[in-house]
Amino acid sequence: MFTGIITDQGTLRSLQQQGDLRARIGCGYDTGTIDLGASIACDGVCLTVIETGADWFDVQISAETVSKTNLVDWREGRTINLERALKVGDELGGHIVSGHVDGIARITDMHDEGSSTRVTLTAPDALARFVAPKGSVALNGTSLTVNEVNGCEFGINFIPHTKDVTTWGRAAVGDAVNLEIDTLARYVARLREFD
Repeated sequence: MFTGIITDQGTLRSLQQQGDLRARIGCGYDTGTIDLGASIACDGVCLTVIETGADWFDVQISAETVSKTNLVDWREGRTINLERALKVGDELGGHIVSGHVDGIARITDMHDEGSSTRVTLTAPDALARFVAPKGSVALNGTSLTVNEVNGCEFGINFIPHTKDVTTWGRAAVGDAVNLEIDTLARYVARLREFD
C-alpha cells in the first residue's frame, strides 16, 4: 500500500525485454534499505524489486502491466515518480493507494492559474463514474483532489511544490497518465450494484 505522496524522482537507466520487461531505475533512495521483493510504486504502478545497486534498483514488469499502463511509453532517460511502500506508523498524507492502475487518462488541457497549474484530463468511459468532485485519484502515483467532473473529463490543480518534487512540472497536453481510482469509490459502486 502507498499514500500517493511522491518521495523521489527516478530515472530509467535501461529497459530490456527478457521475456518480461526489466527496468533499471536510478534513484536517491538508500538502496541498502530496499529488500529484494519490496514493492515500489513507479509512476503509480506497484512493482517488485528484483535487484539493487549503489543508486539503482531493478524491477520486472509483465506484458499485462505494460499493456494496461503508460509503461508502454517508457524510454531510457525518462523521469518517473517513485514512492516506497507504507510502513506501520508512517504518516498517511495522501490517500490509500494500491499501485494497481485502473486505466489511462489523457491530459486534454493545461493552463496556469496564479502560480498553480490547472489540468483537465479525460478518463476512460468505464472509470469516469468513479471520479467525483472533491474525491481522490492517483495520477502517475500522485494523490490528488478532483476539482470538478464533466462526463469523462475531470480537473485537478498542481501547486508549485507538487510540480517541483514530482514529474508533474514536465507534463504536457496529450500525455498518457496512469489513473488509479479511489478504493472507497470502487467499493461503494460495487455495493450499489446489489441495491
